[in-house]
Parts: sequence; C-alpha cells; structure tokens
Amino acid sequence: MSRIREAFARGKAFIAYVTCGDPNLETTRELVHALEDNGTDLIELGIPFSDPTGEGPVIHASNLRALDGGVTTDHIFRMIVELREEVRIPLVIRTYANVVYSYGTERFIMRASEAGVDGLLLSDVPFEEKEEFAPICRRYGMDMISLIAPTSKERIESIAGEAEGFVYCVSSLGVTGMREEITTDVSGMVELARENADIPVAVGFGIATPEQAAEMAAISDGVIVGSAIVDLIERYGEDSAEPVAEFVREMRRAVR
Repeated sequence: MSRIREAFARGKAFIAYVTCGDPNLETTRELVHALEDNGTDLIELGIPFSDPTGEGPVIHASNLRALDGGVTTDHIFRMIVELREEVRIPLVIRTYANVVYSYGTERFIMRASEAGVDGLLLSDVPFEEKEEFAPICRRYGMDMISLIAPTSKERIESIAGEAEGFVYCVSSLGVTGMREEITTDVSGMVELARENADIPVAVGFGIATPEQAAEMAAISDGVIVGSAIVDLIERYGEDSAEPVAEFVREMRRAVR
C-alpha cells in the first residue's frame, strides 16, 4: 500500500500545507516533524513561485518571503532527502507548472521521486493538460493529484475517474484563504467524485476552524488546511513549530 493510501486507511485524514523556506528551511524541517508528531496524516510541501495565481494573500506572501530568503528547488529537494531519513509521513509537492517547466519536467519529477515525494499537485494545470505530467509521474511512482472545484460541474466525473492518490475537492470559489463560512455545495461535489473514483476525496480551501474541519470531515475522507497554518508561521516565524502543533492537535481532534 502506498503512503498516501495509508494516510486515509486510518480514518479521516488531516492534511497540512506549508511553504518550504518560509521563514527558512530549518524551520520548515521543524514544522514537518511537528506536524507528523501531532497527528497530521499527509503534508503538502509548497515549492514557492513568484506568481502563485491560485493562492490568497496569506500563502502568496509566504511564497514571496521564501523566495526573498533565497530558497531554490534544489535546496528543497535536498531538505526532503534529509527529512525522508527521519519521517514516514506522505509528502506531496504543491507548486505551479512554470516551476516544473523551468527545472525540466522529467528532471523535476525524477528528483522528487528519488527524494521520497509521494505525489505532485500543480495548482494551475487543468485536467485537460495533465497528460504533460501524469505519465511521467506514473513512470517514477508518484501520484498526480487532481483538483475538482465548484466550477468543474460536468467535468467532475472525468476528473475523478482518472484521479490518482486522492481527489482534492476545492470547497470555495476563488483563491486559497480562510473563510468565515463555506457556502458551496461541497457534499454534492464529494458525492459525485466518490461515485466516479476509487480513491479518497479530501476537502480544502477556506478551512480554518475546528468547526469547519468537523463539518467538512463529516462529508469527505479528509480535510486540507493551508492558510490558517501559514498565518501562524507568519506570526511566529522561527518559533512557529509549537503554535502550529497546538493548532494541529485541535484541528485533528475535530476531524476525527
């Protein structure tokens, strides 16, 4: 069984996102350990990009901080290699197509696989263009994670039917970010995805409180939290591991 499958086999999964290199890679390493030690089931590692169009202001700013700090894709791959000697948790790289293109698509995916990455999520690659990446991911034993959104509508069946690892269900229109209320028909999207996929369906975008996490976990196989964690990292900087751990423990209890 793959590590991603294992993450969902234990029950409702809690998935966390962090931007690598914000505020520095040593803190990112500490955060990965804190996330794993406090009940996170899977971690999305963001490789920063200068124009992350799918991100709201919180994650957008974290990308810029990481880049201003001098982090590179090679630095991140080296960090993941070192982490893999210490952690078992599934790791998914989340980034943008230009990051992969500029590195060289096959070279990027090969390096990620060799480092111990389990999956790749490209926020700006639509379903119709995933064949530029998915066959190479399969060649190197990585899942290419697919997203479905409220605007996917009739495409949900096709996307879910070909999805790998898990289906990322985008709960809200627009970019990432914390929301006071999630008003879209998430349960309908999840139900349609489940009818057409034999893999788990997790919900992300806008989940920032235990109440929201519990609500989304009740209708899906897992909950993804990004901006709320990145906001804590911005506030506490190099001392963010413990505040993030405390937040994750609270969210984890709500999910389960």
